[in-house]
Amino acid sequence: MPQLRDIAGEAVMLLAGGRSILLQLADPAIGHGVAHHSDFENRPLDRLAGTLSYAYAVTCGTPDQARTAVRRVNRAHVPVVGAAAGGAPAYNAFTPELQLWVAATLYDSAIGMYERVFGAFDDTTAESLYREYAVLGTALQVPEALWPRDRAAFAVYWQQRLEGLRTDETTRAVARRLLHPRGGPFLLRLAMPLARPVTVGLLPPAVRDLFELSWSPRQQRRFDRMLRIVVRVYPQLPRWVRHWPRDHYLGSPARSAVPDRVR
Repeated sequence: MPQLRDIAGEAVMLLAGGRSILLQLADPAIGHGVAHHSDFENRPLDRLAGTLSYAYAVTCGTPDQARTAVRRVNRAHVPVVGAAAGGAPAYNAFTPELQLWVAATLYDSAIGMYERVFGAFDDTTAESLYREYAVLGTALQVPEALWPRDRAAFAVYWQQRLEGLRTDETTRAVARRLLHPRGGPFLLRLAMPLARPVTVGLLPPAVRDLFELSWSPRQQRRFDRMLRIVVRVYPQLPRWVRHWPRDHYLGSPARSAVPDRVR
């Protein structure tokens, strides 16, 4: 049976990173927490880098690396608190239900991307990986009982959460800065014309609409062509290339630590 360390270490899952972040932003509490406590304008990669550092540490790292990552995330979450005001919701980064949604988006995006490239898991493997992925939430403040008991329960939870997502001008502005960064590394801005259609194409159509993201048949055809290329090329890459991001983040204590601005 495939090991979580190997599955979670596949770099192709990074293609779904933007999808996961946008799904998180569509929860009003998370979206406003990010809007008020992150610097997407000048540091557009911070949330993705912090999420990757944490996810690799708890799914693929040593116990020491996992504990370090959890401490850093908890420390970063301390100031992420806001009261309801002007129609905006209250938020607190330690709320288990919000952390559950973040973990759920990471799991759903990662497994969905993996299966697009390598094919669907058999039921036994899929259930085993699902239970193991619970650590993304339970390593923080999510009680084990809060993680849906199996994939069928998760599907119900997922649909209910999708139906409850909302955006406003504040969270849509954060999404625009994510998809159209004006700062950050030059290579990031260079890559965005390719990354944007993948991110938007992977979103559920209803979530695209929430963020007012246009999506035409022509864009869908372009997205489909890009995925066909990925499916054809990626599995042929050497294993060390496919697992390089995981090994990069876990290669030293400095790399496995989560940046302080992981929000």
